[in-house]
Amino acid sequence: MLTRLEVQGFKNLLDVGIDFGPFTCIAGANGMGKSNIFDAIEFLSYLASDTLVEASQRVRGSSGVRGGDPRDLFWDGYRDHQHQIKLAAEMIVPAEVEDDLGTPAEASTTFLRYEVVLGFDPPVKEGSIGRLRLLGEELRHITRGEAPKHLRFPHNAGKFRSAVLRGERRGGPFLSTEQRETGTVINVHGDGGSRGKPQPRAAARAGRTVLSTVATNDYPTILAARREMQSWRRLALEPSALRTPDGFSASRSLGPDGRHLAATLYRIANESGGEDQKGNPEAVYARVAGRLSDLVGVGVEGVSVELDQVREVFTLFLEERGDLRLPARALSEGTLRFLALCVLLEDPTFTGLICMEEPENGIHPANLPAMLELVRDLAVDARNAPAEANPFRQVIVNTHSPWVVQLCDPADLLLADVRPRSGPSGTITRSLSLLPYAETWRASTGGPTFSKADVVAYLAAPAGAQLRLPLDLIA
Repeated sequence: MLTRLEVQGFKNLLDVGIDFGPFTCIAGANGMGKSNIFDAIEFLSYLASDTLVEASQRVRGSSGVRGGDPRDLFWDGYRDHQHQIKLAAEMIVPAEVEDDLGTPAEASTTFLRYEVVLGFDPPVKEGSIGRLRLLGEELRHITRGEAPKHLRFPHNAGKFRSAVLRGERRGGPFLSTEQRETGTVINVHGDGGSRGKPQPRAAARAGRTVLSTVATNDYPTILAARREMQSWRRLALEPSALRTPDGFSASRSLGPDGRHLAATLYRIANESGGEDQKGNPEAVYARVAGRLSDLVGVGVEGVSVELDQVREVFTLFLEERGDLRLPARALSEGTLRFLALCVLLEDPTFTGLICMEEPENGIHPANLPAMLELVRDLAVDARNAPAEANPFRQVIVNTHSPWVVQLCDPADLLLADVRPRSGPSGTITRSLSLLPYAETWRASTGGPTFSKADVVAYLAAPAGAQLRLPLDLIA
């Protein structure tokens, strides 16, 4: 779980710090760069797995496309002055993970802060684009005593916090940066802390973050941090992927694009029908159909997955009133997207952080409350300990919809705003800020906030509206 993100010098994020809870909605006008928050989270996730070159190519550049010049990732496109990208994440990591060989590992502590600093090496010859360079890397623990100051969203300390925070470690860092005569070194410390002899890695020669190189259980807490960051994903459901039948050998977990929907639902239905109905696939199908009916506004009688033993494929079917039975390939894009979310809600193995762009797209206004309730329900309930019925999931969405803003709990809202501030060269520039609603838990830090007056455009009918409800009906 990502509890805090700090970004400096990345795209239009000059200096941003954001506290997250189980569910967060970022609202703002189109073109502000709200999606760059998702890009920063996704970039951190890529840095936990890929080389610096691969990570820079996978994240969207300033033009909105993947690949291209890594300088596009820097503030102001790396023009006129030296830049660095600094990223920091405070996170709750899994207590138990597996290494790349399938060997179990147990973290000595589960509340961590990770920092990475990147620079840029210019191209050495024509026709090349230069590369990112590792300048520093840190991984430190946050103690139980410090936890209440860092874990500020509303939660049950006895049930939730005590279940997810483990360890009483008082030693030194797991990763640290040291300046030597020979250059910058990233030290890798074991779970024994500063008492053990660190393993130095030369930053100048590193083609990837040191965290991403930990693949065995020799460093279990670093490995747990890596696994947590790898679980951060942007859910971008593609109709073509959602419509594709799955072979029997296909993955039975939903992909970020929605691939393997049929195989995933089949696996969930046949693993469990719920706490009181183990082994009852029909109970799972009925719950999915009920949620979907609330979302799409049509009479959904049932959902099922059939096995074609001849072609060896799973095919998902939807049954509507009037005995109309449709395969997934015949369903609309909107229906498929919300069917995928309904399936995710039933999957206790789908954990980690989910970023979603404008989940309201394709939904009739009358069905938006059901949609928002579904997206909120995907996130863990911090009033209780994570469990099979309360998976440890976190959801961050962005929106420009007035309807979504009005339906959101103000404590879950962040308002995206472009504000003037001093840039690296000392000149006044404009960069993205995220403001919490006044008198909510994020506002307790004393920074800028927003009030209802700042979101009038989201709460009132637009100028020139041709149809309005009479005032007596509104009252």
